[in-house]
Amino acid sequence: MSVLLDELRKAAVEFAKAGGDVTLDYFQKSFELKYKEDASPVTNADRESEKLIREKIRDRYPDHGIIGEEFGREKEDADIVWILDPIDGTKSFIHGVPFYTTLIGVMVKGVPSAGVIYAPATGEMTEASLGSGCRLNGKPVTVRECTNLAEATFLTTDVTSFSEYGYEKPLQKMIDSTRLHRTWGDAYGHMLVATGRADVMIDAVLHLWDAAALLPIITEAGGVYTDLRGKPLIETGNGISSAPGIHRQIIQLFNSED
Repeated sequence: MSVLLDELRKAAVEFAKAGGDVTLDYFQKSFELKYKEDASPVTNADRESEKLIREKIRDRYPDHGIIGEEFGREKEDADIVWILDPIDGTKSFIHGVPFYTTLIGVMVKGVPSAGVIYAPATGEMTEASLGSGCRLNGKPVTVRECTNLAEATFLTTDVTSFSEYGYEKPLQKMIDSTRLHRTWGDAYGHMLVATGRADVMIDAVLHLWDAAALLPIITEAGGVYTDLRGKPLIETGNGISSAPGIHRQIIQLFNSED
């Protein structure tokens, strides 16, 4: 299994690099912008990137499944399924802010087993597969030690989403309890936790393609990834990446009745 995961991780890095670099042809340049039915933005850079990644997966692994944000699902019952988000942080992308990423997660028999977060505009490639550790641009990285929320750097993507899902009070408690709060969000924020530059990143809203890469990356970096109920799942619609020493405090804060 370790040989297979190593191969899949290396392929994911290759595919993410190819797809992410497509976005650089449009970043801070001219691109086509449309809005989906849910009012979320999408650009031709999103579509072209995912199209290229899908082509590369099909060519090398024709029996594998693919689930992507822009072009849906194919062979999703396969033993190995690739989960794609060509531009995570499209709002950052369209405003010329470099904190967007290309995400690839690989599920093996339903288990999130490998992940890549590639930030094309900053040149940061974070990769992991189960049992292999986590690397940033080829060098091993880990979460930093933090055992007290009062010393933690806390990241989010969009504070308004917390109130929409009934988490307004826990969010305020987190802001009040932590040393620093910033919205260096989307998957880039989770990458900052994995690479020891922040201590906790919380998303009140996550889709499968947002979360699939995160669990193996955070856990292999020595951190903890769960949903807001404390379960290590990627399909429940929200997620927390954190240093192990503060994770229980965060879960208690979000699930208290106060």
